[in-house]
Amino acid sequence: MHFLYWFLAAAASVAAGVVVYRADVRRSVPQPWLTALLRSLLVFLTLLLILAPSLKVTHNDTVKPVIVFLQDNSQSVRPALGGDSAAYISQREALLERLGKTYRVVRWGFGDHIQPDTLSPFTLSATDISKALLQATERFGQQNLSAIILATDGRYNQGADPLYMDLPFQGSMYTVAIGDTAAQKDVRIGRVYANKVVTRNSQFEVRADLIAQRCAGYKGSVRLREDVAEVAASVPLSVVSDHYDRSVTFTVRAGRPGIHHYIIEAAAADGEQNLINNRKDVFVEVIEEKKHILLAAHAPHPDVYALREALQDLGEYDLTVKTGDQVPADFGKVEVVILHGLPSQQESLRQLPSARAVWFIVAGGTNSAALNEAAQVSGLNVNPFNLQPQFARPNASFNAFSLPQNLQAVMDKMPPLASPAGRSQAAPDAMVLFESKGSEAQPLWMMRGGLRPEALLLGEGLWRWRLFEYRFFGNHNVIDEAIRKTVGLLAAQVNDKPFRVETSKFVWSDQEPISFSGWLLNQSNEQVNTPDVQLTLSDSSGSKQSYVLERSGNIYHLNIGSRAQGSYHYVATVTYNGRRFEDRGRFVVRCLPLEQLETGADYAMLYHLSGQYSGHVFPASGFNALGDSILANQNIRPVIQSSTESLPLIHWKWYFILLLLLAAAEWLLRKYWLAQ
Repeated sequence: MHFLYWFLAAAASVAAGVVVYRADVRRSVPQPWLTALLRSLLVFLTLLLILAPSLKVTHNDTVKPVIVFLQDNSQSVRPALGGDSAAYISQREALLERLGKTYRVVRWGFGDHIQPDTLSPFTLSATDISKALLQATERFGQQNLSAIILATDGRYNQGADPLYMDLPFQGSMYTVAIGDTAAQKDVRIGRVYANKVVTRNSQFEVRADLIAQRCAGYKGSVRLREDVAEVAASVPLSVVSDHYDRSVTFTVRAGRPGIHHYIIEAAAADGEQNLINNRKDVFVEVIEEKKHILLAAHAPHPDVYALREALQDLGEYDLTVKTGDQVPADFGKVEVVILHGLPSQQESLRQLPSARAVWFIVAGGTNSAALNEAAQVSGLNVNPFNLQPQFARPNASFNAFSLPQNLQAVMDKMPPLASPAGRSQAAPDAMVLFESKGSEAQPLWMMRGGLRPEALLLGEGLWRWRLFEYRFFGNHNVIDEAIRKTVGLLAAQVNDKPFRVETSKFVWSDQEPISFSGWLLNQSNEQVNTPDVQLTLSDSSGSKQSYVLERSGNIYHLNIGSRAQGSYHYVATVTYNGRRFEDRGRFVVRCLPLEQLETGADYAMLYHLSGQYSGHVFPASGFNALGDSILANQNIRPVIQSSTESLPLIHWKWYFILLLLLAAAEWLLRKYWLAQ
């Protein structure tokens, strides 16, 4: 189209020039070709302004490749470098200067947060590799990000596993391995498993994973004690290899109601330097009565039997199973309701809000419209009358509660769930335990807290999972624990008291601020915060401090800052409508240097991470080889970005001046020549 405009303007200007030339020849103008040329140019530029009022101009910009250097700035790096830290820093700076001549180099230090342009000193208290990688790709992904250099010992103690992250990154990732893979002599307590809530006078188990490295011949014990009291139980331990792990179990009887603080300790090995990880703190709340659990099903189903088998032997629950027309019209004072196939086409469950916590299990024939109205944990667009096989896999970012270490191995053997066809979307505050396999993963098993905690399992087939786990592993431990922990999470969040003040966790570091949150419920079970809440905090020496909780929305909140190491108790009181309410709690503050909980470098993770993104691993002394590899990488090259800009002719003042000059020149020349 623009070519046509140019052609029409050129043709018209030539025609105008010819007409003027012939007329001036008849008038005996001395230089008719000059006046004809001026007329042609004037007509041509005027027609361009009419036919093509703007011109498109293309700009080509060359964008250098971006290389992000991520330096682990945590406290574990300096001892890993040892006496070579000065040489390491010197070689690193030489590499960055060398790369800076050809590429755009970005320097980031990281630990528990990002430090732009700060590659030392190594003082941060935690390591989050996944966060650093994600922020680098998000910020520079659209700026020709071609390579990431990750310098670390491979140990992380915050965030997700970097190997299971889906980074939007198409470049190469190079890793600089810092430290020695040879682990130091170390005995440590790993994960601890215990019920959060138990009933008074019941027995419960506290189980801990114990890991020993380079401690062959060690003979000691693992002890359990409550607070600072004498040892309540002890398990002898004999280590027979340099790589040793086992689980130890303690059976405890629940005493007086309240929150109990248990301490698990492993005796130190001879020559062990790191004693921080030899201890773990566990808190268990003892209540007077059992929690009432109702398992309601639209019809008899093998899944109902599987759920009953997993829950019926737990001392803290009173389980009732109802199916078909036996499902009660009102759930009464039940704390947790498990609904299998409900709401159905025949029963909409309008009385559902009276339940305190609900676990929805979608089966064939579930009323999806009624379920969408009742459930807040997920948005569903499914057809429960069309069940399709969906294989499940654990969600790597799930952290609501801990599951056995062999979870992945068990799930790899599991058959698919019979899940309704369609799509599901977890709520923003929902936590996904299992999701479907495939490129477009959808949540299958999810849960959320709130005034009415909820969970959702999208499909049938728990009974098959228990059968297959027993076939391949000889027990039902993993599947039963997933069921129990889901019910336990729902039961633990039930607001069984009208007034409650709590901390988000029981074990705090002496470097982090401690916060409290609380709520007060009126007779309609609505949150209110009109009266003042007083809180008295006592430490282990008996010293007390008083606070008034701040109001935030319709709840209470208080941040008291960091505290010194020790054990703390608190009492919160409020008076509302003439009644006085009280809530008590406790927590401990420990000096928890996360960087010392694990020692040694994890080269295996670095090799896998580089392999996923077409990179290589280099030792801390191999910066020259790293620079050669990057410079030789043909995929790291500049990118030419083209941009087209439309320039309106009407905005060009000089364009109109030119038109005026051409018209004036022709008129003056003709007047001058004809006057002679």
